[in-house]
Amino acid sequence: MNHHSHGHVHGHPAPAVAEGSDAPLDAPPDIPPLPEMLARLETRRSAPLRGLVEPGLSPDELDRLLRLAARVPDHGRLVPWRFIVVAGAARQALGERLDALYARQNPGLPVAKADMWTLYMSRAPLTVVLVSRPDTSAKVPEWNQVLSAGAAGMALTVAASAMGFATQWLLKWPGRDTEAAALLGVTAPERVAGFIHIGKPAQVSEDRPRPALDEVVSYWAPDQSMSNDTP
Repeated sequence: MNHHSHGHVHGHPAPAVAEGSDAPLDAPPDIPPLPEMLARLETRRSAPLRGLVEPGLSPDELDRLLRLAARVPDHGRLVPWRFIVVAGAARQALGERLDALYARQNPGLPVAKADMWTLYMSRAPLTVVLVSRPDTSAKVPEWNQVLSAGAAGMALTVAASAMGFATQWLLKWPGRDTEAAALLGVTAPERVAGFIHIGKPAQVSEDRPRPALDEVVSYWAPDQSMSNDTP
């Protein structure tokens, strides 16, 4: 008997072949490139907060955006992040509470800054607050979980761009202050990872210089891991 039959390669079963076809049934799927997606990624940029205007996302668009943003790497499937949507009249209500807290924390605040956070929250049609919520009891390192939250924020900005909107991801005082975050229902060990403001761009923003690849990319080689100090 020929022990190296046609049904095996190097001792492993050969992949099944569809009848009338030379392609294995378990061949990798053919995922075609998407030039339009690549072109949008090549031009994605943050928009000035003052340049985000109506119309905002419809309820269906918002639902789709959040579903897309949730498709991120997540070691252990812990979902170590969540989203808080601030839209409509809630923007002013939250802004007014932030202004009251800020005034209490900063006695003698100039009158000109009395409504600064109300204005801040009212500029964009909608804001998604990204919250990092690592599970400190999980075996998955906390750093992995924090990175997943960052990935969710980036996925949201990319998805918004693909849907024809622009974003500005900021982390000002309302996201850094524990009392301000508590107004949103964020408590330790949760942390605000950013206020992601979303709207239609009033105009196309000028792109900023991007890093040259030779400044941020290197290729590891075996001899690089050796040095005179290595035993």
